Amino acid sequence: MYDIQALELRAVEIRRDILELVTRGQGPAHPAPSLSCADILTALYFGVMRVDPAHPHWADRDRFILSKGHAAPALYAALAQKGYFDRSWYPTLRRCGSRLQGHPDMTKTPGVDMTTGSLGHGLSAGVGMAVGLKLRRQKANVYVLLGDGEIQEGIVWEAAMTAGRFKLDNLIAMVDYNHIQSSGFMEDIMPMEPLRTKWESFGFHVLEMNGHNMREILDTLDRARVIKGAPVMILAHTTKGQGVSYMENDPSWHTGIPTPEQYRQAMSELDAARDRILGGGAR
Repeated sequence: MYDIQALELRAVEIRRDILELVTRGQGPAHPAPSLSCADILTALYFGVMRVDPAHPHWADRDRFILSKGHAAPALYAALAQKGYFDRSWYPTLRRCGSRLQGHPDMTKTPGVDMTTGSLGHGLSAGVGMAVGLKLRRQKANVYVLLGDGEIQEGIVWEAAMTAGRFKLDNLIAMVDYNHIQSSGFMEDIMPMEPLRTKWESFGFHVLEMNGHNMREILDTLDRARVIKGAPVMILAHTTKGQGVSYMENDPSWHTGIPTPEQYRQAMSELDAARDRILGGGAR
């Protein structure tokens, strides 16, 4: 059903675009949080979700909410490559008045279903969308991607309680579980384990996956779409900064702009990753 190699190559191109966005844009963006979710966004936009760039407000489309809105470069790269807008917009990232704000803005950027950036609110918005779709008897799904540091926010658990209460089986939430938040490692700041048990206690059907294995991501999302009677939470085990060696597992790259030398190194590493995929050595 899926061309795994093509999707893995697409994920490399999205990572290249993330580096281009954060390097050419205006002011420090969030490269490492964007890189950690690149494979998930690739699977969603180029494999799983029903969307139409020519009709971004199509009523029966699947919805996606990037609750960890600071990872906007990953979403913008996916939307541009899907055809929602031209890549020539990239240098305007974070510029005042730009259509590519530092966090997603549904009033400015084609394809953005919900404005995010104030952490914790994305799941609440997703719950509202899921309820609305059910009331209108529409078959679309709502996908919400949260950061693991973000789920320390109390509003997340209010939304979880509501989703479980109403058995919103058209809601598929995911946590980008890379164990690093803006100021350091989660385990040193506010550990969230046992995370699976927490979500189960709120009525979610919980799945887990390697968030960098394309086949596993697709298989898990396919399983999530057929679960009935409960919302789904997918714990995606990821590496912050995945694909760029000097950013991986380094909290200092939560924000920042690569130097010209660092940019060249990152692109060289991504070129090598592309060559491995073409040579049959994909993840």
